[in-house]
Amino acid sequence: MKRIAASALVLALVAACTTTSPDVISKGDANRMASVLDGVILSTRPVTVEGSQSGIGATAGGVVGGVAGSSVGGHREGIVVGVLGAVAGAVVGNAVERMGTREEAVEIVVQLQSGERRAIVQAKAGEDLKAGDQVVIVTTGGKVRVTKAPPVTRN
Repeated sequence: MKRIAASALVLALVAACTTTSPDVISKGDANRMASVLDGVILSTRPVTVEGSQSGIGATAGGVVGGVAGSSVGGHREGIVVGVLGAVAGAVVGNAVERMGTREEAVEIVVQLQSGERRAIVQAKAGEDLKAGDQVVIVTTGGKVRVTKAPPVTRN
């Protein structure tokens, strides 16, 4: 039982380790050409990115709850409590996964040099982005991130 519980906990923790941070680039996006658009931030506002519900949390919780519940009482009671424990564990496991993968983020509205406006939501990063900042929008492999524009030097 301890081995099953430990495995379920490890699976739930691995599911919670994903991020949408613009400071973290996936391995598949490294060494790829990216398109870059210049712009100015019009506004930013804090938002929350809803957590994922992959089913790993519910499965892990259901297994742990079912195993723990089945060890209660006699044979008949163990079956009933095991089923109830599995259902309760699945509900709790799903909620833990959802809350554990939730991220604080920022919605950034940018006006491009062309006059077009774009809105991008990304996890909070090391940079403090605010209205008026010159930024670049970097698109790689369908993923977009906003970062402060590097200084332009003229020769």
